[in-house]
Amino acid sequence: MSNPLRYFIADIHLTDNEPVITAGLLSFLETLPDNCELYILGDLFDYWVGDDVNSTLHQQVASALQSLSHRHIKKYFVHGNRDFLLGVKYAKSCDMTILTDINCLAQQDKNIVFLHGDLLCKDDPQYQRFRKIMHCKWLQKLFLILPLFIRLKIANKLRKKSSEHNRIKSEAIMDVNQQAVVDMMIKYNADTMIHGHTHKPATHTFLIKTEPVKRIVLGAWHEGVSYIKQESNSSDIVLYSHCFK
Repeated sequence: MSNPLRYFIADIHLTDNEPVITAGLLSFLETLPDNCELYILGDLFDYWVGDDVNSTLHQQVASALQSLSHRHIKKYFVHGNRDFLLGVKYAKSCDMTILTDINCLAQQDKNIVFLHGDLLCKDDPQYQRFRKIMHCKWLQKLFLILPLFIRLKIANKLRKKSSEHNRIKSEAIMDVNQQAVVDMMIKYNADTMIHGHTHKPATHTFLIKTEPVKRIVLGAWHEGVSYIKQESNSSDIVLYSHCFK
């Protein structure tokens, strides 16, 4: 069976305060060819406090994603560290499938492993502890039953605290751990890894047991479009970026 044309994006960080990014995403979605697949690897939104928040931005994005189904474009979503609470209700309004944290796509005798990327930042144990707590299902359920204004206050406080901590952390600590990358690629029999999160777009090539492999990192959309494209029935996977029009 032939593989479809695939696109990967991450770290769009949509917010009402950045209409240029929203316009850039909507324009990008319109350019996607029919019958392709779109993989959104987390942080589609800058924050998410519940599917019950039915803002104009949320409606606009859901409508744009849902309309892709008319062109037989399948959409898949992996949670990021900013929108890990995005749920089934909103995904359904987008006609989008939520995937697990780590996923694989087969190609020949090896796999493509893809994820948001924060799981690879093992040199930041403080963040990893925070992530583990925030992903507790009972805690998420408790948070989501709180009144909206309380959820927003908590989210704003956490974002402010995160920004303050990130300012004093070294770039090396906030980047991926190479051994974590190697271990994951071996575990999933992958010769290609795709992720976002670090906002450091690049293609890294290295060896695992004498075999050449690559890790492709998506960029954030703060200054322009960043996406990865895999042609149909091809192992060629290329990172593209350009400024907003």
